[in-house]
Amino acid sequence: MSYQPRLKTLYREEIVKKLMDQFQYKSIMQVPRLIKISINQGVGVATQDKKLVDVAIDEMTTIAGQKAVVTKAKKSVSNFKLRENMPIGARVTLRNDRMFEFLDRLVTVALPRVRDFQGISDKSFDGNGNYTLGVTEQIIFPEIDLDKINRIAGMDITIVTSAKTDKEALELLKYMGLPFKNQQRN
Repeated sequence: MSYQPRLKTLYREEIVKKLMDQFQYKSIMQVPRLIKISINQGVGVATQDKKLVDVAIDEMTTIAGQKAVVTKAKKSVSNFKLRENMPIGARVTLRNDRMFEFLDRLVTVALPRVRDFQGISDKSFDGNGNYTLGVTEQIIFPEIDLDKINRIAGMDITIVTSAKTDKEALELLKYMGLPFKNQQRN
């Protein structure tokens, strides 16, 4: 028996059953599931200092457990001193076991470390069952060494699901353990 992430096992053994009962699905294939998690970090000041993009890539690689890639500018914008193909950020896309591991760490370790944490908003769905969460500080992740941080940076975490509606995706993410504000469930 190979290693299975805790959330993946929970999803297969309990969450699928709960969602099938709740939404009256005829087939197990209709049950919404996680497809991928995309983490993006824009480094706006990278136009002045190119090394900041390398720092962002190292931090994102450490947090995600998978190599982050550089994002480049698509257009030139003279007001921002931005040229086409200039590195301006970092991104990483997680799937399968790494995705479940990251989500587990996000819910159980990182989010509780946010100052004055009240829960995450349930209004950040896109209408197609995908959820985006903005994190203002990368230091909430325990993998980041505070002594090596030279600037605080935020990131966007997008959770892509196969849900057809936001309501289905909200229920899936609640069962996965995401701490939404105003939860009415158990």
